[in-house]
Order: sequence, then structure tokens, then C-alpha cells
Amino acid sequence: MTKLFNKISGKDKQRIPELVRIQIIERACKQVSRGVFFSTIIIITSFLPVFLLTGQEGKLFHPLAFTKTFIMVVDAVLVVTLAPVLISFFMKGRFRPETANPVNRLLERIYEPVIKACIKWRKTTIAINIIALAITIPLLMSLGREFMPPLDEGSLLFMPVTLPDVSNSEVKRILQVQDKIIKTVPEVKNVLGKAGRANTATDNSPISMIETIILLKPQSEWRAGITKNDIINELNNKLQIPGVTNGWTQPIINRINMLSTGIRTDVGVKVYGQNLDTIYAFAQTIKKQLEGINGVKDLYVEPITGGKYIDIHIKRDEISRYGLSVDDVNRVIEIALGGMKLTTTVEGRQRFSVNARFGQDFRNNLTALKRLQVQTMNYGPVPLETVADVAIAEGPPMINSENAMLRGTVLFNVRERDLGSTVNEAREKLNTMINKLPKGYYLEWSGQYENLMRSEQTLKLILPVVLLVIFISMYFAFHSAREAFLSLITIPFALIGGAYMIWFWGVNLSVAVAVGFIALFGLAVETGIVMVIYLNDAMQQLVARKGNSRETITPQDLREYVIAGAAKRLRPKIMTVCVSLFALVPILWSHGVGSDVMKPIVLPMVGGVLTSATHILLVTPLIFLMAKEYELRKNGKIEVLEAKH
Repeated sequence: MTKLFNKISGKDKQRIPELVRIQIIERACKQVSRGVFFSTIIIITSFLPVFLLTGQEGKLFHPLAFTKTFIMVVDAVLVVTLAPVLISFFMKGRFRPETANPVNRLLERIYEPVIKACIKWRKTTIAINIIALAITIPLLMSLGREFMPPLDEGSLLFMPVTLPDVSNSEVKRILQVQDKIIKTVPEVKNVLGKAGRANTATDNSPISMIETIILLKPQSEWRAGITKNDIINELNNKLQIPGVTNGWTQPIINRINMLSTGIRTDVGVKVYGQNLDTIYAFAQTIKKQLEGINGVKDLYVEPITGGKYIDIHIKRDEISRYGLSVDDVNRVIEIALGGMKLTTTVEGRQRFSVNARFGQDFRNNLTALKRLQVQTMNYGPVPLETVADVAIAEGPPMINSENAMLRGTVLFNVRERDLGSTVNEAREKLNTMINKLPKGYYLEWSGQYENLMRSEQTLKLILPVVLLVIFISMYFAFHSAREAFLSLITIPFALIGGAYMIWFWGVNLSVAVAVGFIALFGLAVETGIVMVIYLNDAMQQLVARKGNSRETITPQDLREYVIAGAAKRLRPKIMTVCVSLFALVPILWSHGVGSDVMKPIVLPMVGGVLTSATHILLVTPLIFLMAKEYELRKNGKIEVLEAKH
């Protein structure tokens, strides 16, 4: 705005009358207000499709979308209301020309020969940009895919599982051994293990599943060069206990996965059918197929058979001989094994039930159960085995059902590889087996992969909507489809820097990266609008000086004025780019909680702003010049847009 003010005023270190100063400020504000206002509106509208995200990604990014939208709406209003008033207050006194600024002189001295070279070697310039864009496409396709970047929670959740018939005493022993081994790792601060389920209906954990929360020390206290994956691998190697299958995750994401998908690992293959034995057999086959796939860790089949039960079948002939009923025998079994409520004790406002059952020595093995005494009326006490058959039988430890069908699950985590390529390889390996499933049985992929597929389908709908909204907004800004398309071309070239930045940082494509690209589109178009405004301003000066005819305007005139419109308006364009970079770059060096999610959003924006700015500064003036040369040859005049309201 200051640069435009100086140009219009034509004053060099001179004071001007107050009325003239206000008129010049008014003219300058009118000239750039449309472009600045619509560039802000484009940033707002380009981010609105983020509200279409659903599920976990929607809950995560909707607050960001609301915050940015409200801030930019207020900014768009202030641009056309408060900004001119503030300019009238502070732009007073003597004004210096652009050439008096040493930074501006240096930028123009560097930029002007470069833009002249690009215009001279126009085919080479365009070819280099097209080749760079062509290389970007396979680069993006080669990047890994995941649902969301993993958030470092600062702790680990160790979830080993044992055989379903494990005893309470054995689980306690395993839990104590594991906690002692985990505490030997220097990076571990505290360990808390739990086996079995809490007294709540929402915790259906069997006794065979152990949950151990491992709190880690601050990263500054870790050994040099060690990472979180190194800690997991070291712990996993130390905790190889026979009969125990290890599983590693984090507390918060584990609860989210279990609540949203019913899977406690990153990925799960659900097997649906009608028979538990058949389902388990297919699950074991799937496990064998998945073994050896790179990235598949903590592979485990959720047991749906193999549970041990004590079956007591009452001999009706024998109980009738002793004058007993079925209830008499069941009452003895209930008191001995389950316990019977005797009374309730009251302690203040609290009430406790008092139960009684046999001591553990009388019920801790099959022989002791057979010797339980059943009192008869005429024959005295008789052993339980006299009136009942007592045996151990196998059955399902826990029956899972979903969609009114029985369900088995093959669980695994993904580490040291991206989620998308790991599951794709697994799916290809299982495709031949799926065709052999009998009627009534089918597979379903769940966990984070289920969220990944849903989010990708949503993004495929969102991205075209973003581009359409940006184009319509630019059309209203310029009232020209050609100028709107000219500014829209910057978006593909913004992908170049974003893609290379993601590749260099080693980040996988995810919803966070997609949100970063959506935000980048608005920033890239903003700089392009500023360039188009000044290029059209240069064309207005050319027409005002030489008229609008091929007889008076030469191709050399077009080149000179395009270069002037690009080079002499360099500072506001560089400022537009620098404001974005100065706000975003510090996030790349952040290490706090949440930086794992913020970096994938910022990376495409930083890289894309750099390449889009380069394209706008070097290629946009060239394309603009070629368009004006074509108009001059075909129509005998050039189309000049009003760079004001």
C-alpha cells in the first residue's frame, strides 16, 4: 500500500497538502482493496471444505477450521474498513521513493535480470516448470499413506496376551516378571500393570490380557541417539516369554481405536461367520499368510476357542437313589465355588454384603471338587463325584458378535513402515484365500485402515470442491475467466514444493498433510492475485501512454511494462510470502506435545509457498505477457482489467 501511495503521489521527500494526501490514500486503497479483499475471501472459502471431514479427523480439524475462518472473516472486514483509516493516521510527513530503500534496491537488482532471462528463454522456463511438475506426481504416488501422523503421548501401553486357560496365579507371576524386566530399561520412569477386568460393563478384558502402562522419562534424559521405536524394540526383545504374545501401542490411541472400531491394535482383519471353530481356523490361516510381511508387528489371533470350563453333569438316577434333588446338588456347588450371600453389614452410610464359600484348598483342583461333600437325609454325606460327573471341557473364552454374526479377529500393529502400503500388500496376499471362503463367511478390514479409507474417500470429494470454490472466487475478483485461470495455475506448482518438503522430512501422506495442502492453495492464490493486480496496473499505464492498438503498442512495449509491473512491485509480493513463512517455519523446530500432528500440516505449506512464490515471480509474468501478445495479434488490442473497484 505504501509503495502504491508513493507511486501515485509522485513526491520525493516532500510534504503534500492534507487534502491531496487523503485523496491519494483513497485512490490507492480502491486500487488494491478488491484484490486484497478477495484474496482473503479465497483463503476462507478454500478452507471451508475441511468442515466436510467426518469421524476422528473431523473432530480434530473442525476447531482449526472454525478458528481460521472466524479470524479471516474479521481480517477481510478490517482490510476494507480499518486499514485505510490507520493508513491515514500514520502515513504522514515526508515520503521517500522506492529506490531509497536499500533492501528494495537489492531485490530489484537481483530480480530484474532474472525475469528478463526467463522472458528471453520462455520455452526453457516453461519446460523446466512442467518437468518439475511431472516429477512431482510420481514422487507423491511413492509416498507412504497413513490415517493420521502418530502422536507421541510420552508413554507406552504394553498389552501382552496369554493362552485363554491361564490361571490367576500364573497371570500374577507373569505380570510381576514383566514389570521387573521393563523397569531395567533406563528410559522407563514408572510401570503400572493390570490383569483382568474392572468392575464395569465397559471393560470386557479377559484375565489372559494384561495392560501395562509405561511412563517414559523426558527425552532429554534418554541415551544418546535412541528413539521411541528403539525403546519398543529393546523392550520387545527382553519380554519374549513362552506362551505370551506381545503388543505395543499408546494409552490414548488404544482407547480411541477400541471405542471407534472395536480393534485394540492399528489394524484388524475381522472374520465373520456362523461357526466359531470354522472362524478360528480361517483366522489361523490368515495369520500364517500375514507372517513375514514387512511392517506387520505384534501379529495375534484373538482366541475364540480353547477356554477351559468345569462341567458338572448331575446323575439323576444317583440323586434319586439318595433322595436328593437337582437344587440340593446345585446349592452345594454354588456355596463351594461361587459363594453364597449370608447377610449385609451396615457401616454408616455404606452397605457391604457378606459372602461365604469354601476355602481355596477345597476347590483349587479337579480332585478336590470331586470330594465335595453333599449331605443326604438317610445316608449321610456323599462325595460330589457320586451324584455328578465332574470334568474339564473346552469352549469359547469369550464370544464376540457384530452385525448379528459371530466374529473372530486377527490383530496386528504397523511399525517401521507406512500403514497404506503394509495393508495393501497384506490384502494382495489374502485375495486368493478370500475366494475360498464358504458361503456365509467374509472378511472385513478394520482399525486405522478403516479410518484411512473413509478419510481418503472424503478427501477425493473435498479437493475438487476446493479448486472450484477458488476459481469462482477469483472470477468474481477479476470478472475474467482467463485471469482467474491464470492465477489458478499456481496451485499445481505449489504442489511441487509441498511434495518435496514432505519427502525430505520423511512424512507419510495423511489427513493432516491434506489439510496442509488445502490451506496452501489459498496462500498460493493470494500471492498470485497481488501479482495480477500489478501486472494489470502496468497495462493500464501502457494504454494511457500509447493507446490500445497494435499500431501504437509493440511487443517490446509489452515486455518493458510487464517487467516493470513485476519488478517495480516486488516488495509487496515478497512481503506476502515472508509473512506466511515467518509464521510457519518456527513450527518445524517445535518438539512439544502436538508437534507430531502440526508438522505434517505445516510442511506442505512451507514448501508450497516457496515454489508457488517462485512460479508467481518468474512464470506468471511470462504467461501474462504471452497472453497479451496473443490478444494483440488476434484482436489488435489488449484486454485491460480495472485494478480497482
